[in-house]
Amino acid sequence: MPEPQPVPQPLVTVIGEALIDLVPQGGPDRFQARPGGSPFNVAVGLARLGQRTAMMARLADNAFGRILRNHADREGIDLRSAPHAAEPTTLAVVSLDAEAQASYDFYHQGTADWQWTQAETARIPAATAVLHLGSVASWTPPGDQHIHTATSRLRSGGHVLISYDPNVRPALLGDADIARPLIERTVADAHLVKASREDVEWLYPGGLEQAATRWLTLGALLVVITDGAEGARAFRPDSPPLVRPGRKAAVVDTVGAGDAFTAGLLSALIRRDLHAPAQLADAAEDELAAALDDAILVSALTCERTGADPPTATPRPQLPAHAPLEAAHLRFARHP
Repeated sequence: MPEPQPVPQPLVTVIGEALIDLVPQGGPDRFQARPGGSPFNVAVGLARLGQRTAMMARLADNAFGRILRNHADREGIDLRSAPHAAEPTTLAVVSLDAEAQASYDFYHQGTADWQWTQAETARIPAATAVLHLGSVASWTPPGDQHIHTATSRLRSGGHVLISYDPNVRPALLGDADIARPLIERTVADAHLVKASREDVEWLYPGGLEQAATRWLTLGALLVVITDGAEGARAFRPDSPPLVRPGRKAAVVDTVGAGDAFTAGLLSALIRRDLHAPAQLADAAEDELAAALDDAILVSALTCERTGADPPTATPRPQLPAHAPLEAAHLRFARHP
């Protein structure tokens, strides 16, 4: 008898911006160009955790675009659905405060990340089991409408898990009253919504639980709100909040910490077979708690490195199913 063929890993497709972060390096006037953008960071984090990952980003045919493509290739990310863009690459200049918290100044007018077309967003791979989207591309015209249309189509199909991180940027959104309906439009298509405490408090001054209840009412099955060193809490319909503590970290900076959390959470859900809408809806509390703990660990370790540089799972390509993730399972790539 022929040997049974291995079942392929679920495919996670990430759609959104891939830009260059200019990260402070040894002085106020010295910067290092690093691949970035929240969706791109999530894709890198997923690939390093052993997940089969495709990235849909509009990558410019310039020096910065080649940096992004080469970086994705080295990480084993599938770029076959990533369009070649005529427009230039978006730049984000990173500033760090006394607590190493990051803020960003964007150079984004007319750049590649916002010019999506219907034909480009229709290239979502047919094998996609999980679609993650979010950040600036999900609410910046003109391309945001095409991303929204493609996401709505997948949500109506009922089989693909939709993950969303609004990754609020007040300097770009301007006013919370304008931003809220843009973000709620995508929340209504998502099964899993992850946001930081700062994002939620800017959008909804009434408090975290009120915001989580609103998003659950719109259609989310799980809302996760991160709170830096304090950990994270998760909300589900008709259930009390699930609170998980943070982990101590020797923080270098927080660039990419939230994206590392998202990658850690999605990877943990896949390892526990909770990556379909029905499975996520019926997930046991202890399984969700373990998945959140995995995500917190990945995020904390990322904070100990400069820039968005998440850890790699070892052994690759897959950790034992359902096993808790430990620091011993993770390592960092060597960089010159």
